[in-house]
Amino acid sequence: MPADLLGYLAACCTTCAFLPQVWQTWKTRDTRAISLPMYLVFIAGVVLWLIYGLQLGNWPMTIANIITLILAGTVLLLKWRYG
Repeated sequence: MPADLLGYLAACCTTCAFLPQVWQTWKTRDTRAISLPMYLVFIAGVVLWLIYGLQLGNWPMTIANIITLILAGTVLLLKWRYG
């Protein structure tokens, strides 16, 4: 399997893993079980991975981290709004 294809598949899996959390949080507005420190550290890590992917010119990593940043950022905003 070509490395880029493997990267896109891995990126799809890890990025799509946030969809149920975003949907559940959006639907219920319940953010009590969401850890604010965890999401802050996670988003910081995603930003660093995004910068790293841009520096390498690695599109699977870059695209996945942009989407993950949007999804995790949505959960974080909902946490601040409803928490």
